[in-house]
Amino acid sequence: MRRAAALFAAALLAAAPALAEPPPAPDRPLADPAQEARARALFGDIRCVVCQHESIADSPAGIAADLRGLVREQIAEGKTDAQIRDDLIRRYGDYVLFRPPVRIGTWLLWFGPFALAAGAGVVLVLRSRRRGAGEAAPLTPEEERALAALTAEDEAER
Repeated sequence: MRRAAALFAAALLAAAPALAEPPPAPDRPLADPAQEARARALFGDIRCVVCQHESIADSPAGIAADLRGLVREQIAEGKTDAQIRDDLIRRYGDYVLFRPPVRIGTWLLWFGPFALAAGAGVVLVLRSRRRGAGEAAPLTPEEERALAALTAEDEAER
């Protein structure tokens, strides 16, 4: 039984490189330097849908290479940057851009942190006001005498 498990594990280890994603084909830059510069500028604004924290310019993922190729194709076809962004949003949603457009669907993404901070500030101000109103009034002369008498009795008992 152990021998079969060891053989199975060895087979899995041997097959692991074949199961891994193949490396992406090398990028083919555009012939026109102005178009290539435009493409590289767009690469920095587009999020890799696999890595999510990297732009497609920095990502080694295969899908990032595909997206770079797609952007270059669309630039070669004469599409504007806005048209390219709109096509990517249509395919992958607003999250594909590092700076998604402000719309009703992304309002929480854009303004949610500010609303949360403002709400926390309001809560803190209200709590501090309640504490100020709850402070005890100073003791009257009669109360001070009674307190002194009680503390004197406690000290005498010790």
